[in-house]
Amino acid sequence: MERMNRERYRDLKRRAFWAVVLAIPVVVIGMFFMDMPYGGAIMALLSAPVVFWLGRGFFVNAWQQLRHRTATMLVALSTGIAYLFSLFNLVFPEFWLSRGVEPHVYFEAAAVIVAFILLGRTLEEKAKGDTTASLKKLIGLQPKNAIVVAADGTQTEIPISRIRVGDLLAVRPGEKIAVDGAVCEGDSYVDESMLSGEPLPVHKEPGTKVFAGTINQKGSFRFRAEKVGAATMLAQIIRMVQEAQGSKAPVQKLADKIAGIFVPAIIGIALLSFVLWLVFDPSGGLTHGILATVTVLVIACPCALGLATPTAVMVGIGKGAEKGILIRDAVSLETAGKIDTVVMDKTGTLTEGKPVVTDIIWANGDDRAKAVFLSLEKLSEHPLADAVVHYFAGVPTLNVERFGSLTGKGIEGTVDGVRYFAGSRRLLDEQGIVVGKELNIEAQRLSAEAKSLVWFADSEQALAVAAIADRIKDSSVEAVRELQAAGIDVYMLTGDSRAAAGHIAEKAGIRNFEAEILPQDKAAFVKRLQTLGHKVAMAGDGINDSAALAQADLSIAMGGGSDIAMDVAQMTIISSDLRKIPEAIRLSKQTVRTIRQNLFWAFIYNLVGIPVAAGALYPVSGFLLNPMIAGAAMALSSVSVVANSLRLKYRR
Repeated sequence: MERMNRERYRDLKRRAFWAVVLAIPVVVIGMFFMDMPYGGAIMALLSAPVVFWLGRGFFVNAWQQLRHRTATMLVALSTGIAYLFSLFNLVFPEFWLSRGVEPHVYFEAAAVIVAFILLGRTLEEKAKGDTTASLKKLIGLQPKNAIVVAADGTQTEIPISRIRVGDLLAVRPGEKIAVDGAVCEGDSYVDESMLSGEPLPVHKEPGTKVFAGTINQKGSFRFRAEKVGAATMLAQIIRMVQEAQGSKAPVQKLADKIAGIFVPAIIGIALLSFVLWLVFDPSGGLTHGILATVTVLVIACPCALGLATPTAVMVGIGKGAEKGILIRDAVSLETAGKIDTVVMDKTGTLTEGKPVVTDIIWANGDDRAKAVFLSLEKLSEHPLADAVVHYFAGVPTLNVERFGSLTGKGIEGTVDGVRYFAGSRRLLDEQGIVVGKELNIEAQRLSAEAKSLVWFADSEQALAVAAIADRIKDSSVEAVRELQAAGIDVYMLTGDSRAAAGHIAEKAGIRNFEAEILPQDKAAFVKRLQTLGHKVAMAGDGINDSAALAQADLSIAMGGGSDIAMDVAQMTIISSDLRKIPEAIRLSKQTVRTIRQNLFWAFIYNLVGIPVAAGALYPVSGFLLNPMIAGAAMALSSVSVVANSLRLKYRR
């Protein structure tokens, strides 16, 4: 299936490329060099492969649609007739000249329509291919092999397909965990950000759960397999992404709806005008009838109607890219304007996505021992140590002697003969270290803000306490305020604790949030909002957000997040600045408004032009619309649509 999709995309890309290459000289000759020697013949030769070879799919589909009695075949009808009529005029000009009519050709109209539509379909096919790439990356998160430990202690590497529930598996430093299970012996820190979205690795010791696809850090351990194959949490995420992507109903474009009514009406008017000319003008009815029929079909050629959506979309997507908003396709752009609810992941979306030291309080304001604090933490394997090291960047390090790790509590070491400790409050209490009253009050305040605390002390008293948290982005508060001012409800979802979630939600100005939830809970939450009638946008940056992103009406990935989130998403905010979301919604509304204006003018033009082309004014004034003027009018309507679309570029 994937190979077929890839081949179809390659074929469309090749056809679109050659259609554009061949159509450009046809347009140039038709507009500027029509009187050059053999100009008509060159146009006929160049546009023939565009219409009948590169655009053959339109004619095949038109035949199938005719048999199934559907009417969306205007492209094949108008391009085919425009080409064949032009060819007849080129080869047999005397047929018209003898009847006092100047023959004209419309090769450029036929070639340009086919090239434009092929280009649009190529972009659509590419977007479809990107969604399957995200599933491949999700599947690739699972390792191919794992180490199974036999009863006698021997270790054997086997494919994960052979792992059974109850098997004892060994995990070495840096390896991915193969299946879901529970730790039996050893301890380590495991990066579970793909599931929880939280940046801090989780400490694993006997009795704690581990999950497939998560990454072991520096330690090693053994665990007992509990869920394998399709039962693992990673497999569930993959399945949910597949189901959410597959269940999305195709958007019925407004242009298609109009065409569904428009095509049979055009065919009916063209045939009726031919019959009426034969009936009411027996002498010149055949000539006038043919001219009227062709003029109706040429003037109804869906240039303006066909350009109405793609030109506005191309300008809208281009404007978005200039502002750092990558929009996948027309459907995404249209959907953004209908959004009434935005659901956000916390970590990496509202926040920076990495732990940093937000506060450091020194006893009596004395920070002379900061070089010791840095030197100790540089030797630590604890995930919070990196935040402290980064905070003290530029401070010189000292030589640490007798360094030791106190499992689950912290670290210790000697500098210049003095014993120092860094770690939890429990470590200080066990060592009988005194914590000053002011430092204790500050620690309680920081702890109430759901920040992780790292204590630093010598053998007698606490010297400092560092607060570490995932800091909220400066732009997040303003973005939430803008969305709420536009009447859009904002929700925050996170796998973090309720206290930490509540603190971030309060700072961001978000009234509704859910904490301690798993990836499948996020997708279910989005689905629940949809069942209540909301149009939901989901903004996230992690693998754990991919199922919810796929479920949402509009999925928005934050740049710098996981490739999988960006592949699933219909929009990507390159800078990770949440203020781009309300900007994208405004851009969508402007683009949709422009599309509707384009369709209105294209439709009005046809409404006025087609009766005139059929000869409605002839009984009153003797006026007949020449096909050449019809072609010019068609071109003028296309220019007006393009000009209106370009106005979008300069709107704020």
